[in-house]
Amino acid sequence: MKSYLHFLLAFVCPLAFIIVFAFSLTGCGAVQSSTRVATESSVPQACALAFAAPNGNTPLDQEIAKLQGKARSTNKDTANLNLEQLGWRYIEKARLSYDPGYYKLAEACAECLQAKNNQTTPESLLLRGHALHQMHRFKDAEPIARELVKTRGLSFDYGLLGDVLMEQGNLKEAIEAYQKMMDQKPNMQAYSRAAHIRWLQGDLKGAVELGRMAARAGSPQDKETTAWAYSRLALYELQQGEIAKAQATINISFDWQADYAPALLVQGKILLAQDKFNEALTPLKRAAELNPLPEYQWNLAEALRATGKQDEAAKIEAQLVAKGAADDPRTLSLYLATRQEQTETALTLAQKEIAARADIYTLDALAWALNAAGKTQEATAPMKKALAENTKDARLFYHAGVIAMRSGKKVEAHKFFNQSYSSRQMLLPSERDELKRQMAAS
Repeated sequence: MKSYLHFLLAFVCPLAFIIVFAFSLTGCGAVQSSTRVATESSVPQACALAFAAPNGNTPLDQEIAKLQGKARSTNKDTANLNLEQLGWRYIEKARLSYDPGYYKLAEACAECLQAKNNQTTPESLLLRGHALHQMHRFKDAEPIARELVKTRGLSFDYGLLGDVLMEQGNLKEAIEAYQKMMDQKPNMQAYSRAAHIRWLQGDLKGAVELGRMAARAGSPQDKETTAWAYSRLALYELQQGEIAKAQATINISFDWQADYAPALLVQGKILLAQDKFNEALTPLKRAAELNPLPEYQWNLAEALRATGKQDEAAKIEAQLVAKGAADDPRTLSLYLATRQEQTETALTLAQKEIAARADIYTLDALAWALNAAGKTQEATAPMKKALAENTKDARLFYHAGVIAMRSGKKVEAHKFFNQSYSSRQMLLPSERDELKRQMAAS
């Protein structure tokens, strides 16, 4: 049976620990749970949403339609299995279509499954927990993950717990959860997570090694996941300054998944790093067309401005600002703070995000927004926390340098600026320009 969890690939995983998602979720028994069971009156609503007609005619859409039909079976076990598989297919559809609305459909499948059985099951809990995680409802997903770990304790239960803890900034406990998960079974997703943790803790060489292991562990059955692994590896290689290797790696990613938005974005970044702004426009335009999230639009706008296309850049930036609060508030906050625009909005967005997730990136966004709003002294504490894991990230160091400089700590600022400059290829063109200006002033 084809695994229907191979696509759940988050950017989290400790050191050399390993995850596998190829398993059967059926026949595990019910969980006696404090988690809410859907009421009888919610059955029509949840199931109606789960059985909504697919919007498309791809092979995956056709599979979704077939699973919907099978999920209506009068045989309870058959219906449960197909309804559960339907939920995972919606998550896969969300990844492939870049439409987060499918995560809500996955959650509806979990709710429908709970309601039909009048109890929570491991299958419905895991599905719902992953849907909530993908919708950035980490605090809602955490009790579900903890319950799964307590009552069942399989590798993927610990994986979910580690994911939601990681996003909330509880790195120590997340790694403990991952350790228990990784001890059970290895696979490509685990190596990718391991690479990310190595990177997060400042070990770029280890991240490259594990990232390469992840990519090479790819399977024809998991093309999108494999393409993602190669895309991530290319970023590590770019940070090492291995431009040719990074480009070769991203080409392999396209071999696995053509017209793949994450790979197109990385290809654009590689070209921006070489000041090949005109060449970067093609992949970045296509990436933003496929996945119009703030990060994609921001990179495209940078390329447009670097090539003198100011009007086009302004249109993209207007779209970013108009939809960013709903699509990706953290990146919008970073963008506004960087541009010194709507700084109070940037701060409000960052403060709301920090209430839901407190990882290093959100701490950085909060510090950067506080600084932009003229609250530089208040920015020092979250910036320090953002650097606590020894993450070697050019943008983190750049932000830390600016905040230190404005706090009158020139020696500290100079150190951070030098650290940022050593991997300046990871910055956007305008950030590189501003870094040079700051370094001259320090």
